[in-house]
Amino acid sequence: MAEHKDHANVRIAPPVLALLHIIAAYLLAWFLPLPFVVPPIVKYIGFALVVIGFLLGLGAVLAFRRARTTLDPYHPVSTIVTSGVYGFSRNPIYLSFLLMVIGIPLNSGTYWGIILAVIFIVLCNRLIVEHEEAYLGKKFGTTYSDYKSRVRRWL
Repeated sequence: MAEHKDHANVRIAPPVLALLHIIAAYLLAWFLPLPFVVPPIVKYIGFALVVIGFLLGLGAVLAFRRARTTLDPYHPVSTIVTSGVYGFSRNPIYLSFLLMVIGIPLNSGTYWGIILAVIFIVLCNRLIVEHEEAYLGKKFGTTYSDYKSRVRRWL
C-alpha cells in the first residue's frame, strides 16, 4: 500500500521553474536573438514588473508568516491563507514569479520572457498548482472549495 504524504507533491520547486525560464530567456536571446529592439521605456516597464513581482511575493510570504504555516510545497500546511494578497489571487507567489519571468529579461532588452511566460503558466499549472489544489481540496474540503469559488487562480 502506498504511503500517504501530507504535502502537495509538486513536480518541481516553484522558484526553480521560474529560474529555468529566466535562464532560458537569456540563452534564447544569446543564441536566437529576436529582431526587435526593446526601447528604453519598455525596459523600465520590465523593471517595474520585477519590483511589483517582488512586492507581491513579499506580501505572500508575510501572509504565510502571519498564518503560521509553511510556504514549502513539500511540507504540510496547517491552514489555508486567504488574507492579504491571497484575497485576490490564490497563487500570488506564482504570479510574482511570472512577473519576474517577463520583467527580468525585458529589463535586459529581450522579449523572450514574454514569449516564455505562456510556457511558464502552463507548466506551473500542470506541475505545481494542480497538485497543490488537489492536496488542499483533500485536506480542507469545503473550506478550500469555498475559497476557490471566491478567488481566481492567478488574477
